[in-house]
Amino acid sequence: MGKTAVIIGASGGVGRAFHELLAADPQFDRVIGCSRDGSLGLTCDPTSADDLAGLANRIGGAVHQIIVTTGMLHDDQQQPEKSWRALNADDLARSFAINSVAPLLAIKALLPLMPKDQRTVIAALSARVGSISDNRTGGWYGYRASKAALNQLIRTLAIDLSRSHPELICTTLHPGTVDTGMSKPFQRGVAADRLFTAEFSAQSMLSVMDKLTPAQSGRVFAWDGQEIAP
Repeated sequence: MGKTAVIIGASGGVGRAFHELLAADPQFDRVIGCSRDGSLGLTCDPTSADDLAGLANRIGGAVHQIIVTTGMLHDDQQQPEKSWRALNADDLARSFAINSVAPLLAIKALLPLMPKDQRTVIAALSARVGSISDNRTGGWYGYRASKAALNQLIRTLAIDLSRSHPELICTTLHPGTVDTGMSKPFQRGVAADRLFTAEFSAQSMLSVMDKLTPAQSGRVFAWDGQEIAP
């Protein structure tokens, strides 16, 4: 019997690319996309407790791969902070709610569906700027800190689940700079060969996931398979 993959945030650029690639992969019988607009499967807002409470029942059956692509760098409500003068409590709390808390709770909602005796993968999209040791330019307080928090949360989850799900791999992945709406305002200065299509980024990250072992669970990797230091 084939496997089931669930993509949280499937209507975004990278999420949609993941959905298309996995749908064409013969090892997966079901690829279920979850997004706020429901355009690729199920309607689910990962920041909504009510939506997450019923998500496992709506999916049903075993889930072998969970990919969370949701995240927020900027939108019509806020922009990344260029300096400490732009800091405010509401924006910081919102960054953490969307980039840290929502991915973890979406994973929590689906964990009862994951087999304990098979190789399974949980991957959440993070960012290189979430690396504390790699922070050399400052700025982007909320985004940096919330992605660092996501890395820590997934690391903690990996340790906890290693006891009950010894074949499970939990990871956070850096997709590179992808040519989507999120990166559009910040593409100046990005070399042409470092501005990726969503399809290239998603395929690269799937290749990384395929090669990871349970011994590497809880760690952060870039699209090219290189480990990113915390």
